[in-house]
Amino acid sequence: MLDNVLALLGPLVIGFLVGVLAKRVLSLAAVLIALFIALAALGYLSPDQVTAFLKQLGYATNEALAYATRIKNAIPYSSITFLIGLALGLWKG
Repeated sequence: MLDNVLALLGPLVIGFLVGVLAKRVLSLAAVLIALFIALAALGYLSPDQVTAFLKQLGYATNEALAYATRIKNAIPYSSITFLIGLALGLWKG
């Protein structure tokens, strides 16, 4: 009985944590985009500086994507309890 509960609770908790992380990353990205738009519009950043930053961000994103594909195999994303936890994390996180 306890094994069944733990087997369902584990993916739920992992899904919730992934959902909270995804929500925070997306909100941080939105704030950074708004900040760069405001800085460029006010003249604090030149277009060359914005372009250089976006290139660096692209390199970092490629590295993060490579790391995420390695981690993907450890996450039980096909489990319904994981998906429920993910939805809860995105909604309430």
